[in-house]
Amino acid sequence: MASSTQTPIQLEEKATQSLLDWALAVDHSERSYLEKGAALARRLGAHYREDGLTEIGFWTPELTGEVMRPRAIYLEVFTPQTEIDLRQVKQTVTFKRDRVPMWQQGEYFWGVFSGIQAGTRHQLGSLYWLRYVDPREELQIDRDVVAYSLPFGVFGPAEVYDLNRLQNQRSDLPYFQETAKLDAEGNIPRVPSPCNILQLHVGTASSEGTLEGLTRVYQTISEKLKAGQPLTAAENNYIGYDAVQLLPIEPTIEYRDDYTPISEFFDFQENENEPPDSDHLPLSDEVEIALKKPTTQDWGYDVPIIGSSATNPAILGSLRPDEVVDFVATLHNFSTGPIQLIYDLVYGHADNQAELLINRQFLKGPNMYGQDLNHQLPNVRAIFLEMQRRKINTGSDGIRVDGGQDFRFFNPLTGRVEQDDAYLLEMSDVVQEIGENKRLMFTIFEDGRPWPAEGWEEISTYRDLIELKPESYQWGPLIFAHNTPTLAGFWERKWRRVSEVMYQGDRWITGCGNHDTVRRGNQVDPQENMNWNLGNTLSEVLKNAYDNPATNLWVYGFSPGIPMDFINALMHAPWMFFRNTDERYGVKVVSEEVGFLDWQITEKIYNQEPFFRRLKSLGFETLEQLREFGKALQITMMERDYDLNAVIEAYQSCLGDSTDQCEFPLLMRLNRPEMMQFLKEIDIPKLKQFALMFMEDCYQVCNVSFYGEDLSPERTKFNLKLRQFRKQNRWLHDNLVPGSDRFNKVSEETHTVFYGVRMNPENHEEQVAMVTHQGGEPITVTLGDWLQLDLNQWDCSIVSPGLEIDDLSCFQLKDSQGVLLKLKGN
Repeated sequence: MASSTQTPIQLEEKATQSLLDWALAVDHSERSYLEKGAALARRLGAHYREDGLTEIGFWTPELTGEVMRPRAIYLEVFTPQTEIDLRQVKQTVTFKRDRVPMWQQGEYFWGVFSGIQAGTRHQLGSLYWLRYVDPREELQIDRDVVAYSLPFGVFGPAEVYDLNRLQNQRSDLPYFQETAKLDAEGNIPRVPSPCNILQLHVGTASSEGTLEGLTRVYQTISEKLKAGQPLTAAENNYIGYDAVQLLPIEPTIEYRDDYTPISEFFDFQENENEPPDSDHLPLSDEVEIALKKPTTQDWGYDVPIIGSSATNPAILGSLRPDEVVDFVATLHNFSTGPIQLIYDLVYGHADNQAELLINRQFLKGPNMYGQDLNHQLPNVRAIFLEMQRRKINTGSDGIRVDGGQDFRFFNPLTGRVEQDDAYLLEMSDVVQEIGENKRLMFTIFEDGRPWPAEGWEEISTYRDLIELKPESYQWGPLIFAHNTPTLAGFWERKWRRVSEVMYQGDRWITGCGNHDTVRRGNQVDPQENMNWNLGNTLSEVLKNAYDNPATNLWVYGFSPGIPMDFINALMHAPWMFFRNTDERYGVKVVSEEVGFLDWQITEKIYNQEPFFRRLKSLGFETLEQLREFGKALQITMMERDYDLNAVIEAYQSCLGDSTDQCEFPLLMRLNRPEMMQFLKEIDIPKLKQFALMFMEDCYQVCNVSFYGEDLSPERTKFNLKLRQFRKQNRWLHDNLVPGSDRFNKVSEETHTVFYGVRMNPENHEEQVAMVTHQGGEPITVTLGDWLQLDLNQWDCSIVSPGLEIDDLSCFQLKDSQGVLLKLKGN
C-alpha cells in the first residue's frame, strides 16, 4: 500500500548516464537503422529492475527541437496514497504527483528513477507519462506507446509493472521449458501447428465478459474432466480444440464526445489545461483523480495502436496483467493436455483516434479504416515489432496477423504501391522470451489481396504469404470475410473454391463460421433466395448455416488444413460488429448493422427482461418498432450520403402534421403515436444516443452465457465427436493425393451433395469416406457405386444428428445431413 511517507521519486544520475552511454553506443554502432531502432525499442517504456530502480524511455521525434527548454519537458508520475480496489466502478483517489526531469538524447528521453512503485497482482503501481509545454504554451502529453499496463485506457497514463515477478510466478513455466527446447542444431523451435482452433471474443465468451471469466470457464471444465464428471451442452463447445484464438485484446479506441485527448477513465478533479510555470515547477504535490473502470465494448479491431503491447483493461476484471497470464496458464495446464493460445494482432491500420495519441511519425495518412501506419520508417517498424514481442511474452503460442493485404507502401524505385511482405514475414519471426525459454510463434496470416479491389473474390489466391513462408498458414477462401451459406445454392457456386481447399488446402485455416462471416450473414438482404431447408425463420437459417452438421462433417472429417469454429456460432448466440466507442461514426455504423435485428434477434429474445433495456427506455417497446426505425434510418442515411444534418431534415419533413415535402415513405410510416416518444423533436444528439444504446444493448445480447440451456446436447456432442475424430486422424491435415483420393459432387438443379474417399499415405489401412448434403432436396445415396467401394468393409463412424441408416448401400440424405465412414479394423 502506498503512503504519504514514501521515498521521493528521484532521477538517479549515475544509472541514467550509464543508460545514455549504452544508447549512444547503439547509435554509433555499425548496425543498420532498423537494428539500431530494435535495440533502442527494447528499452523504451518502463522497466522495473530487480535492484528496485525503474528505467523509462520515450521516443519523441516531435520534441527534438526542444533541447533548450529542459524544464518544460518532464516525467509526471502518479502514485496512489491509499489502497485502491480496482474492481470498483467509480472512485476518487488521492495521488502523489511527482514531476522529475529526464535526459534527452536526440529523439529520445531517458531516465533511471528511484522511489517508483511497481504494480503487482495486489497493488496498483505508479502511473506515468511525459509532459511538455508546446510552443503555444499549452500543456501536452507523450504517452508510452509500448506500455505493459494501461489500467485506465489509452487516454490515461501507463502503469509501472513488475514484469519479472509476474513471469517468475506463472504456473505454466514447465510448459515453456518443455516446448522451448532447442533442436539438434541449436535452433530456436517454432511452436507446432494445432489440429483445430476455437475462436473467442473475450467480451462475449463468458458471463463476466473478461479474461478471468474465461479462466473460470476453462478451470471448471478442466476440473470436471479430471474428475470424470459430465459436461453441459454449452461446456462441450469449449473442448476438443488444441488451440484457442482470441479476437484482438489490445486496448481499443474510446468514446469521444469531442475530439480531445482527455481521458474518460482517469479524470483530474482540477483544471489540467494550464501549464505550470516551467521555471518554478513544483516537484511534488497531491492531486485528486476520479477513476472509472473502463467500459469500452468493441469487437476488437478498432485500435489506436498505442499500448498494443498491453491488454484492453475493459476485459480485465481485476485490471491486472496477471489476469492474462492466469488464463494462458489455465490453457497450458488443462487437464486433458495443453491448449495453445493464438493472439489476433492488428498492425495494418489504426483508428483516427491514433492522431490524438501518438506522434505523426507513426502515421502515413488516411485509409478506409482510419490511418495507414508508417511501417517503412525504421524506428516505427522496430517499435511495432517490440510491441508484438511484449505481447507474445505474456505466453501465447501463435499469432494471427489481421488484414495482411493492408500492409502496403509506395515504392519510389518501382513507382508502384507494393505489399510489405518483408514486414509481415518479420512478424512471424519475432522471438518469444519467457525467462530463459525462447520460441517462434505458430503463424496465421489473414490475407485476401487484392481485396478490396474490384473482383478480389475471384482473383485472390490466399497463398501469397504461405508461398513465401511455407511453415505459416493463411485464412483460406472458405473462411475469409464474405461467405454467406444462408443463400440457396451457395455451396454449388463455391465449388471452385471448395475444390481448391481439398487439393491445395493443407496450409489454410478452413471452416465456415468466424467473426467476419457471421457478421456478413447479417448483411444479406432478407429478400434474397434463402435456403429455407435450414430453418423456418431467418434466425434459424443463419444459425444452421454457420453451425451446419454437413459442413462440419466435411471440414473436420475429410478436408485438409486446420478447421476453425467460432464460439458464438456454436452456441447459436447472436453476433455483430458492435462498439460503444464511436461518437463520430456511430450512427453510420448502426445504420449498416441493422440487419442484425432481422437475422439474429427474435421476438422471444427481444421480449426477455434483461435484453434491450436501453432501447426500450426510448420507447421501442417491440422488436417490430425497432426494426422499422432501423430500416428507415438505413435508407435515409444512404440517400443522404450519411450527412446527419440532412438526415435530421428528412425526419423533420416526414414527421408531425406537415409532411408535404417528405421524400421517404418509410419515414412516413413512423408517423404514428406509438413511435413518437423517441421521434418527437429528433435531433443529432438523439440519433447519437440511439446509436450508443443500440450498440450497448447488442453487446449484451451477444453474450454466449445466455444461450446454453437452448442448445441441443445431441448437436454439441456430434460437433465434439468430429473434433475428436480429427485429432485422432491428424493425417487428414494434408492435401488429397491424386490417384488414391477422390472428391466430387452430385450436382443437379435441386441439390448439391459432396462425397469422397481418402487414404492415409503412411498407412493404407487407414481410410475414410464421406457424403454430405450441402443444400436442396433429399437424394438417394448409393455411395458404393459412386466411389466403387465394397461397403461391407466399411463402418459408420459418425452420422449427423437425426440421421438413421439401416443399409449403407442405399439410404436417403436430406439437406445438412452427412455420414462419415471408416474402413473396418481401424
